[in-house]
Amino acid sequence: MKNIGIITSGGDCGGLNAVIKGAARMAHTQGLSCFVIPNGYAGLYNLLEFDKLVELTPERIDSVGANMAGSEAGHSRVKVKKIEDPQKYERIKQGLKKFNIDALIISGGDDTGSVIVDLTSQGIKCIHAPKTMDLDLQTYSVGGDSTINRIATFAEDLKTTGRTHNRMIVVEVFGRYAGHTAFRGGIAADADAILIPEIPIDFDILYHHAKKRYFRRIEQSDVHAGTYLIVVAEGLKNADGTELYDESAGIDAFGHKKLAGAGKYVCQELSKRFKEDPEIEGLMKKTKMFVPGVYKIPEVRSVQPGHLVRSGHASAYDVNFGIQAGAAAVLLLLNNINGVTVSNVEGKKIKYVATAEAITQRHVDLADVVLYENMGVCFGRKKTKLDVSFEELKGHIQRYM
Repeated sequence: MKNIGIITSGGDCGGLNAVIKGAARMAHTQGLSCFVIPNGYAGLYNLLEFDKLVELTPERIDSVGANMAGSEAGHSRVKVKKIEDPQKYERIKQGLKKFNIDALIISGGDDTGSVIVDLTSQGIKCIHAPKTMDLDLQTYSVGGDSTINRIATFAEDLKTTGRTHNRMIVVEVFGRYAGHTAFRGGIAADADAILIPEIPIDFDILYHHAKKRYFRRIEQSDVHAGTYLIVVAEGLKNADGTELYDESAGIDAFGHKKLAGAGKYVCQELSKRFKEDPEIEGLMKKTKMFVPGVYKIPEVRSVQPGHLVRSGHASAYDVNFGIQAGAAAVLLLLNNINGVTVSNVEGKKIKYVATAEAITQRHVDLADVVLYENMGVCFGRKKTKLDVSFEELKGHIQRYM
């Protein structure tokens, strides 16, 4: 083992540059050389066409900001199996041979991990540093904490707009079919309602919760000001199981539907119920908001922070985890371990799991939801009774994420 290639793949997020930095620094101290393979799996496929690769020398790695989101190595969404070239694996191997690269450290999510499983089966040594802002892997993944913090900040900030205009604000965030970031970001933003894919939404329940809380706030305000905040995950489902998204968005390179439009759908459902509710005109008049023909029902607006939640700066937690994961990946390769995902580093102990197991999708544990339901947060369903047990913790306390 002399030379290692580093690839980042899939979507950008916080903590990726920390993975690169951790891997490069550990490689250097162990007498290895580390090289960037640019632009994800597109770069790997085209490796033969490169004249040279950037070596992550100590001087070069100094210029990489570990706390900056995004990736110095670049990304692409390419599924190697789908490349229309029968010699694709041989071409990749020749590219690795050209630059004397013995193994790869690859950071990405479930799609990236599926390619790692594929490459490993072709005899290419790979280690997976888990990365996805969706937090839907079996392990913690770089990007999750950074994204949750940014969702919380943006959603909380939007309350100023909501309260100024007496609007209901719906914030739609990424997450695909797992609601981890919407759930945790929504809780941190003190959202009134959080809608996640794991819970099919009963819009009548959401409406009654929103109507009651929104008008109560405006009535109690000495300046008749109030808002209501909803955080929505993009993979939302209706109570009948129907997926709520814009079908015109198409599919991505891995064959997944591009999920978008859940926030607008929520706005439409709430607005429709406001128009049909005979009590609304009286409530609008009582709160001094009613204007005939102009302002008859509350305004419901949808906001998509989109890629802002995965850009900017990484959280301190993600920087720490990313550096650990990158460094651990190097040590695993030096011990002839490959085809696995780094799951944690605890002192001198490096924990890992088979990548095929790590990329199995993990959803929000609905037992976690019940606590917040019983504190007044609406999840678009009938509140579940809080039934708690008490247990004394002994030994190590499990980490939050």
